[in-house]
Amino acid sequence: MEALTSSQKARLAIHTFQTLADALTLRGNYKPSGKSGEKLAEALKQFSPEIYGSMGDPRIVELQGLEYVIDRMPKGIERCNRIILTGNEDFQNTSFAQVFPLKRRCLSFLVSEKEFCFVVTKGMTEVYDILTHISFLNIEAQKIQQQICDKEGGTCSEWHELGRAARGELALEGAMLDQAIWNLSIIIGRTYKETRATYESMNQTHHGLRYNNGLFAVIYGMGERIISEIKSPDEHLTIYFTPSLQEMIGHHQYASAWAQAVKEHLLQRGLQERPLHIVSANMHSVKNLLYGAGSLHKRGEIVPSSLYEMIPLLKGREEEVTAFAEQHGYSFLADGSGSSIDVMVIDVTAIDPTALHPEIALDADYIHQKKPVIVVMDYAFGTQAFDIMDELLRPYHLAERTIPFHFASIAIMGKAGILPGKKGDIMLATAHVMEGSAHNYIVANELRTEDFEGKAVVFVGPMVTVLGTSLQNRVVLERFSSSSWKAVGLEMEGGHYQRAISAAIIQGHISSRVRVRYAYYASDNPLHGGQTLASGPLGVEGLLPTYLITKVLIRKILNPLGDRRCDLPNL
Repeated sequence: MEALTSSQKARLAIHTFQTLADALTLRGNYKPSGKSGEKLAEALKQFSPEIYGSMGDPRIVELQGLEYVIDRMPKGIERCNRIILTGNEDFQNTSFAQVFPLKRRCLSFLVSEKEFCFVVTKGMTEVYDILTHISFLNIEAQKIQQQICDKEGGTCSEWHELGRAARGELALEGAMLDQAIWNLSIIIGRTYKETRATYESMNQTHHGLRYNNGLFAVIYGMGERIISEIKSPDEHLTIYFTPSLQEMIGHHQYASAWAQAVKEHLLQRGLQERPLHIVSANMHSVKNLLYGAGSLHKRGEIVPSSLYEMIPLLKGREEEVTAFAEQHGYSFLADGSGSSIDVMVIDVTAIDPTALHPEIALDADYIHQKKPVIVVMDYAFGTQAFDIMDELLRPYHLAERTIPFHFASIAIMGKAGILPGKKGDIMLATAHVMEGSAHNYIVANELRTEDFEGKAVVFVGPMVTVLGTSLQNRVVLERFSSSSWKAVGLEMEGGHYQRAISAAIIQGHISSRVRVRYAYYASDNPLHGGQTLASGPLGVEGLLPTYLITKVLIRKILNPLGDRRCDLPNL
């Protein structure tokens, strides 16, 4: 029997993690220190996600991965020993405090000092995301415990000093801060410089520790939790999955309520018979492109000839742009379903063509004839993309009649990891390959390289739809890139969107000639250590590709449709 390749081993480990996570969700609970938890951690270590860096090295604590996780988990998660994942809980009239992570739209509540409850609204991708983060934190906590405890169970002097720093008993400035960081660096096996950089970064990104505790408190909380767990079985970290979560998975509970609210909003505005152009994107670029120049004009300011010079002038003026937009066909629908997906609806016929930036071409006769409506929906998360798109594309049922909607185009614009290029490059999907399954979807993508006018490096080819942000392995991704798959990037939602679009066509909910447009800009390159998501956000480098893609999509909607030919160099 031939030995497995590194790629096959990694793929098997990813599959094992997914299977275990699915099984534990159905079982109802597990302990990370128990047999099931250890198998989950073993699978995580075996496929060694790029985003978790040196997690597999028992000598050192992984700092970039830790900061990435802390940014996306609620404040205080490091000291909790009881975590509940549920699917339908109403905590509005309780004393439980809702906690908002810095960089993840999750619904979580602090039930007690050591207990958190996550209300899962985005499907299994959200479950995988939470479990990988918890597993990572537990692995790193065990490293800390092994470093600070002796054979008799006592702790080192550096640990006692860290406790004082974490509790705020030390004036952390000057020489005192240097000494505290030095003590911490000994505990976590990192250099003073590395530890200092992470300490300062966490204090800065969490805005005075509003969103999470500082590095001292996080490390101390992780270590103390493990020490308590060793001393008492009652203190073991336990993850619970409620029956409501098990019933919610696959039933579109939140997505159905979300889609119904969107359709009711369209009905209230009398837009149900108009051609609808769906755009999955952020909540700023479409609005800024269509209304930014007009809002500047209204203030008597000069609008730069370059679109990309105009955008920075709009920073901090969101209310002004919104106020102008509301006078010209714009309305905003805040999510009330728990899906965390807000929506903007734009009646293009109400836009003042003279107030558009010169780079935004508009065919007035076409707009007058077709009367298009743009529906911009915020980003979905993983498998949630199938749920919300599947529900959105269905007809709206009333007691006395059924109202079909006319979906003219569907555009997916998002961030993605790139394989052959660098941050800021653009990727156009010709297919979506679902990681961990045999499901693949060819995309009749209307976007082409020449649409981007040579202003960015554009890669065209298949995209890998991965299980989660943390479930990425270098060897597997290299295989997708260098083998006959010729994948150009990886993302989390495209394959799920395309699955819903294909299902809607088969069911007759939408026309088979619906225009489909997929474009991604590169937020990271997981094949290069310094360019993973854990290395930090894209920043100003993301402005040009974000608005370039948005401009191309808007032009497609505001002008007569061209031919349906698309680049398929790899198919």
